[in-house]
Amino acid sequence: MKNTEIVQTLQELIGADAVLTDELMKQHTTFRIGGPADLFVMPGSAKDVMKVLAVLRNNHIPYFIMGNGSNLLVSDEGYRGCVVQIGSRMSEIREEDGILECGAGALLSQIAAAARAESLAGFEFASGIPGTLGGACVMNAGAYGGEMKDVLAGVTVLDKEGNVQKYAVDELELGYRTSRLLKEESIVLSAKIRLEKGDPEEILAKTEELRRKRVEKQPIEMPSAGSTFKRPEGYFAGKLIEDAGLRGFGIGGAQVSEKHCGFVVNSGDATAADVQALITEIQCRVYEMAGVDLETEVRFLGEF
Repeated sequence: MKNTEIVQTLQELIGADAVLTDELMKQHTTFRIGGPADLFVMPGSAKDVMKVLAVLRNNHIPYFIMGNGSNLLVSDEGYRGCVVQIGSRMSEIREEDGILECGAGALLSQIAAAARAESLAGFEFASGIPGTLGGACVMNAGAYGGEMKDVLAGVTVLDKEGNVQKYAVDELELGYRTSRLLKEESIVLSAKIRLEKGDPEEILAKTEELRRKRVEKQPIEMPSAGSTFKRPEGYFAGKLIEDAGLRGFGIGGAQVSEKHCGFVVNSGDATAADVQALITEIQCRVYEMAGVDLETEVRFLGEF
């Protein structure tokens, strides 16, 4: 099947406005970096996801599943395949008896706001994480002492064979930035979050306190992919980078944040090549100084 035929088939299946061609990925990543993807599709339901993947697999088209693009660096040449974004079209949130059932495309900030509206406590830690629920479940996202494993009740996923599976939280093998879902390459379709009734003023106060901490300590005013590196056992990545004398160090438009050395930021005109070169330099210098291998938390898409 030719590309034009594939585009037409996908448009017929999920709508013409949900299928884009040669879409610049810098418009869909928090780094604001990335060349064009051959295809960019935005399914609106679990059935849409299954239909899209069936077409892609049958035609041997490589694909990549993404959410908000908050932990992603796309190459300057883009991606020769199809990016499937599970985002705003799959972001419904429903509450029943203290449980929020949410589409995988719901932003964590949206879920936190919905929890506050229902006076449900326990999700405040995630209110400032700029990602979607699907990615948060796969990576067991966390901040300020909270993790997804603390609030998840269960997830519904599409496994690698195209079957819908439901898992309870204790079946997910959630660890530091890892899960069974990551290892098995499952696609999150929806999830249930179990929270406790709380005092609305206390929930708001905690949310505001964490927001102030983020503003004070993280470079949220600049494009980035969040924490660039995973936390090495026994160390803090930002402290190692600072001790290596790299605060503010830059290559091209990519820079180690002056505010928090654990963040590589786009100072305005960074390319993916700039970011990759800076990450490599950081890893080399930290290893030379402390003998510690820094592993990236950011995912790479395309040719590097």
